[in-house]
Amino acid sequence: MATQALSLESFKKMDYLAVEKYGLPIELMMENTGLQLARLTASKATRDSIITIGIGNGNNGGGGLAAARRLAAWGFDVFLDIPVDITKTLPKVQLKRALLFGAKIETITEPDIWVDAYLGFSQRLPLSSAFLDRISIANNSLAFRISLDIPIGISDNLSQPMFNADQILTLAAPKDILNVLPKKTDILIADIGIPLSIYKKLKIPMPSFFEHQIIKSTNEK
Repeated sequence: MATQALSLESFKKMDYLAVEKYGLPIELMMENTGLQLARLTASKATRDSIITIGIGNGNNGGGGLAAARRLAAWGFDVFLDIPVDITKTLPKVQLKRALLFGAKIETITEPDIWVDAYLGFSQRLPLSSAFLDRISIANNSLAFRISLDIPIGISDNLSQPMFNADQILTLAAPKDILNVLPKKTDILIADIGIPLSIYKKLKIPMPSFFEHQIIKSTNEK
């Protein structure tokens, strides 16, 4: 996937252009993210599945909360693992909605599915002990593990403790930092509403979202 991937800085630029040039609100992209993440998670679940979604105090956490709301609305048992205070406006709004729809705040250490929506492309290393503890518990569980956008703890040389995802739902385009992951890692790309002109500006092809809203990454490492 290296030839078509974006650096995290380029993805930040994509995000910025979508908001500033096209008036695409962060909350709308968060909702798009949540819907795609919920669909992917549901595809791995049964009606009896216990789903843990790890939430941080940022837009990635907001996307996880939007997914939690969708999953709870569909009748799944969704538990929110929130190791840090949620203080930012959009995640707080999404948390309130998710709880109203039936998601519960509780750390379930042996779920069937563990979704990492803790931190996104703005995460800073080294991680706090609160997040390191969650990574250790998740990696030692038997859960099927899904990361939103990029796994928490990922680094260029894999020198830091990282959420070991079986599947990654990365947003809008592949990320070059994901090239360090094992080939067995299943990487998918989610449509969050970015227009074609931004892909052209950044000189990468737009995945064929007009056919499917979640696309499997097929580029070779």
